[in-house]
Amino acid sequence: MYEPSTSPYKQERKKLPRLCLALYALALISTGLYLALRASTPFADWFNEGVSAWARRILAALSSPIPFSLAELLILLLLPLLIALCVVAYRGFCASLHDAAVFVGILLSALSLVWTLFVWTFAAGYSASPLDRRLELERAEVSAEELYETAELLSRELDELSSEIVFLEGGHSLMPYSFSEMNDKLLDAYEKLEESYDFPASFSSRVKPIMLSEPMSYTHITGVYTFFTGEANLNVNFPDYTLPYTAAHELAHQRGIAREDEANFVAFLVCMESNDPYIRYSGCLNLYEYVASALYSADADLYGKSYGGLHENVLRERDAYRKFFDKYRDNVVADVSQSVNDSYLISQGASEGTKSYGMVVDLAVAYFKSAERD
Repeated sequence: MYEPSTSPYKQERKKLPRLCLALYALALISTGLYLALRASTPFADWFNEGVSAWARRILAALSSPIPFSLAELLILLLLPLLIALCVVAYRGFCASLHDAAVFVGILLSALSLVWTLFVWTFAAGYSASPLDRRLELERAEVSAEELYETAELLSRELDELSSEIVFLEGGHSLMPYSFSEMNDKLLDAYEKLEESYDFPASFSSRVKPIMLSEPMSYTHITGVYTFFTGEANLNVNFPDYTLPYTAAHELAHQRGIAREDEANFVAFLVCMESNDPYIRYSGCLNLYEYVASALYSADADLYGKSYGGLHENVLRERDAYRKFFDKYRDNVVADVSQSVNDSYLISQGASEGTKSYGMVVDLAVAYFKSAERD
């Protein structure tokens, strides 16, 4: 016959810690804020250039002194952490369904903190005024002829810069300074850009080289800004000529330029503000590749005419890049990575998904047309 326990010690039911409740409250407030940002462009502009800018600065200031990517370390520790959580759950939270629910609530509160950080540091950039309006550019549908003219302007600039670039025997160009020196040159260029425009705000920060860059290359990701650590991270396995431009792109995200096409164009503007020929070369060639890709889709003959007119060293650079990328071109990891990135970008209003990276050509054409009028 069952007899109730007479022990004076009664096991206390586990409760959700107050910290978790506070995190849920913050996430709820952040959700309301997110909806307000999506509903009002002026509010998103104010928030992105004020509250979020300071939040990004603080995170960058905290993470920059660390010589490695904190975000990468957290990702590498994810599997051991999951194993440890499973052990904790088994030992302390499996006595009842109630205890298990408390454990799940603790885990979800940690995820809610990531959501809160996203809203307060980066989300406003997706709802802010578009870059063409801020640059006073007339962005419109572009013709094949306009793409060709833009490609020719970039080609002429590449032709002039090529004489100042060191090219190796295999065709790749050589960045003539260290990663740290590249970082300093880009920060100087950002300061110069701020003299012409009232954005993006310049401040001292560090681009972080990714330790596992070679494996990361299979995802086709050349760089990533991690809003939860405030870090601009760079895949250093890719050829040198991609590094300054990609680093400038991730630094643009760190300064509140959230949309991919806009970060691409700001990266070009920053590179062209530099007095260093290699950084200018990186900006020109990367933008040329976007424009040439669009031109190929619009008019293959004009593309062939433009591509054939590139400087011999630039053609060798492009051929060397194709050979480098063949190793990583087709794989399941890249397909999954693109699908995840696609879903994220679409969720933030980029209906074109990862294709929005290439929409930088619209801004490029509008920019050069505006320069001709001036």
